[in-house]
Order: sequence, then C-alpha cells, then structure tokens
Amino acid sequence: MKKIIFFIFILIIISLSPAYGHKLISHDDSHRDFNSALLIPDHKISWAIYDNLGINESKFYTFDAKQGDSFYASIVIPKLEGLENYSPSIILMNDDLFTGKSQSSDIQSNIQKFLYEGNYPGNEFYEPFGQVTYWERQEVKTIIPEDGQYFILVLDEKNQSGKYSLAIGTIEDFSGSDFFTILPKAWFDTKIFVNDYTSLAIGISILVSIPIFLSVIILRNKIFKK
Repeated sequence: MKKIIFFIFILIIISLSPAYGHKLISHDDSHRDFNSALLIPDHKISWAIYDNLGINESKFYTFDAKQGDSFYASIVIPKLEGLENYSPSIILMNDDLFTGKSQSSDIQSNIQKFLYEGNYPGNEFYEPFGQVTYWERQEVKTIIPEDGQYFILVLDEKNQSGKYSLAIGTIEDFSGSDFFTILPKAWFDTKIFVNDYTSLAIGISILVSIPIFLSVIILRNKIFKK
C-alpha cells in the first residue's frame, strides 16, 4: 500500500516540479566501438546514461565541444549486492586516434584517464526520484583544449562486470512537456536498471487501472442518469 501511495505521489511531483536533474539517454547497448559510439547531444546539458559492462568490454560515447568548454562527467554505482568494489575507469580523448591523425608520440597527450581513488564501497547518496541508493565514484572536471569531436570510454581494467550510471554535464534543461514524457519513462527505466521489479509491477498496474477506473465512473454516471 505504501508503494502505491508513493507512486501516486511521484506522479504528482513529476507534473509539478523538475525533481529529476538529469535527462536520460536511452540506447540499444550497441555502442561498443568508435564507429557505434553513443551520441551525447550537448555535453553541457545534464544527461544520465544507465549502462553495464561485461568482462573485457568497453562502452563508447561521443560529443562535440569547443576550445575552452568546461566538461563534467561522473560515475555512480547502484547499491546492489556484488558491486561494492566495482569502479570502472573513464577515458576522455579527442578523435585523433580514431581518424588516424595522431602520431605515436602524441597518444599520451591526447588521452586523459580518470580512476576512482577512494575507499570502498564508497560514499552513498540517495536519489529520491528513483528511490535508489548509489555509491559515488570518480568525477571528471576539465577544460576542452581544442575544437573537435571527443570520445568517452568506460571500461573496467580489473575485467569485472557490473552496472554503472554515467552522468554528463551540469545544466538542467527540462520543458513542461518533459514532466509527462521523459520523467515518467526515466522512473520506469531506473526501476529496470536496479532490478526493482516489484515497484515496476505496481507502477504498471496503477497505470493500467487508471483508464479502467475512469471508464467505470463514466459508465456508472450514465447508468444513474437514465
């Protein structure tokens, strides 16, 4: 009963307030090399990407930027059993290696690697919109050195598999219509991401029951009018 009440409350909050800071970028899990890298439309806008890594896998993301742009990224790990020590690395690089422009002597200068250097399982924070607790990992705060296309690679150098959420950008950008489209979808995607199928089933049941409930009320009113 509490979950049902909370879900109704979430729907009300969604319609009234931008409670969720990141726009979610959906994907088909095919971004496994430079050619298929997942496009980040604007690196300044606050995005979140739910993703996972298998053993010996890397995930690729790409964006365009201008010299002097501030760039922000971070990784958090959902608080799930087995992920206590999970900490994939972030690699930021320009497109020189992809296009073949870079000389071997320039490779190191074109790549920035960001590792998690804190304690495990890490600091926790609770995200109220999705009702999920995460472990914090590394943050990336840097300045773009020149105009061009850039790539973000996420990989685990310990060859572990796991789930992570990649955040990009800092500017919240929501329109009124997003509260009824993007945010509800983000809630459902979050539940799938953290394997919370109980809340997901309750949410779907409520959504299905709403039109049925309204139809019963309309039919009842018609009957009593006769």
